[in-house]
Amino acid sequence: MKLTGTIIKGVADCFVIWQHELRNVLKDIGVVLMFIIVPIVYPILYGTIYNTETIREVPLIVVDESHSSLAREFVRKIDATADVQVFAYASSLEEAREMVNRKKAYGILLIPSDFSRKINRGEQAVTALYADMSGLLFYKAILLATTEASFEMGHEIHIQQEAPLSYESVPFYNTQNGFASFLLPAILILVIQQTLLLGISILVATTRERNRGRLVPAEDVYTGTFRIIFGKVLAYLTIYVFVCIWALVIVPHLFHIPQLTNYGTLLLFNLPYLLACIFFAMVIATFIRGRETPMMVLVFTSLPFLFISGVSWPLSAMPGFWRYFGYLVPSTFGIQGFVKINSMGASLWETAFEYRMLWLQAGIYFVIACLIYGRELHKAKHLR
Repeated sequence: MKLTGTIIKGVADCFVIWQHELRNVLKDIGVVLMFIIVPIVYPILYGTIYNTETIREVPLIVVDESHSSLAREFVRKIDATADVQVFAYASSLEEAREMVNRKKAYGILLIPSDFSRKINRGEQAVTALYADMSGLLFYKAILLATTEASFEMGHEIHIQQEAPLSYESVPFYNTQNGFASFLLPAILILVIQQTLLLGISILVATTRERNRGRLVPAEDVYTGTFRIIFGKVLAYLTIYVFVCIWALVIVPHLFHIPQLTNYGTLLLFNLPYLLACIFFAMVIATFIRGRETPMMVLVFTSLPFLFISGVSWPLSAMPGFWRYFGYLVPSTFGIQGFVKINSMGASLWETAFEYRMLWLQAGIYFVIACLIYGRELHKAKHLR
């Protein structure tokens, strides 16, 4: 009977903590901004910016120091692509930069004087490409056009010299090479992690400020590690169930992002990701002391987390340190798995590695969070 009464009281306290945490979230404008406003607005903002997917006829300036027939042929191939229009020739790189600064063009192609000579010798010829990074779509269009032209020209040269097998490049899953279809799924997953990280950090910092540096309030319900952890997690899950439906289901539908999965698979994959993000955020938040600190420190982690996820650069080509560092962050496996499931139609079995790693992260960060809160409770008992 005593054990049953303890369990009943623990569950009741857990729900009281859940109510307290929800109330703390809704009373704090900073947390409301992170938990509700940002997850709603950011996906719409990014989707609107990149929804055009591709842009055509981006003006390009050519600086031709070779003045050879091969250089002119290379430029013609670039101009023939749908993405780029050769706007003008410049006599020097400085003149071309001035035209880009005046927004007459968004990129510069520099063909060196030894371009034709190296090709005729069977050596690799190198050209320099400069792009205006104020718009990623401009950079993408110029890079793809020049890469496509170089592949085509290289293929023709090899045919003349070696007569290799013919080939054709066919992109899978993102057939029009759209930027939104490539980038938006990764951003949607990252937004979930980062808003949880920032919001929970603000909540923990506020609790410390109100309780003279203590992590746990002095109320009677805050007397057990597990009831504190589960009460807080339940509050965050209550909010982020709706956030995930909006960000991972509705937003891709609004912007016609490819969705090749069923919602059951997406739900099963998203559960360990959410738990891993919450426990990860709870652990990191315990090191935060002031409400302003998360905005000054944690906001800037978004871009590094996106890069180490492997969505913009293959994990296999990443330095070992950064690849293993990415294993500490839930978004690394969340992005990899979500892209496979949502954009490629993979099953849960086909994302077994990412799925298991997310459960492993959730378990490890849960244990660390329990140790930290258990220590805080132990310190609080000595102060009472």
